[in-house]
Amino acid sequence: MRDIIRREELTVVVQAGGESRRMGTSKAFVEFLGEPLVMRSIRRLEPIAGEMVITTNEPERFGFLSAYEEYAGIRLCTDLLDTRGALGGMLTALTSARRPFVALVACDMVFPSAPLFLAELDALAESGCDVAVPTNEHGFEPFHAVYRRDTCLEYVGEALKSEDARAYGWYNEAKLYPFMQKKVYEADPRGGCFINVNTPQELAEMETRIRNEGMSHRDG
Repeated sequence: MRDIIRREELTVVVQAGGESRRMGTSKAFVEFLGEPLVMRSIRRLEPIAGEMVITTNEPERFGFLSAYEEYAGIRLCTDLLDTRGALGGMLTALTSARRPFVALVACDMVFPSAPLFLAELDALAESGCDVAVPTNEHGFEPFHAVYRRDTCLEYVGEALKSEDARAYGWYNEAKLYPFMQKKVYEADPRGGCFINVNTPQELAEMETRIRNEGMSHRDG
């Protein structure tokens, strides 16, 4: 029963509106293991989503989704702001969501983790915090975090008035629930949750690793 409740509380938003300068084309649509890369996030996270949203400035390129009857309910939302950027994309994600909690993921993450998102959701529901975000020696992972929609929408709106365009620049104003490395691995011992691909070379190398080096246990 708790799994059903969790699903109904959660909007999963896949951000597919970045500029993808190093990839040379929109990351969402580059082929990865025979499908558009964005299908990785859809397949892995749709089972935990009360609703699923994709933020994109190219909705016309998502016609391929019509071939998947099980994903007919996915909504495509275009950016609210003319200028692209992480903070503006976060505004679009939170505004578009219809559920009280929002799981935010970048479309270039190869192994987005449903178990980790559910653990983050539980942490927010139980603690009353605004953001449950993975944290490590490199900083925050804002695009594998869960946000309390209403409070975070206010923080992001205020942050957009400042000169700090970072996706996490407003975190010091919010109540954070940090997921340190130990807690991340408790939720998903397989690891690799934050691996992303930025260039054609990285994309090809990751495909090779999955096909040839026994990483298929993460592929699902």
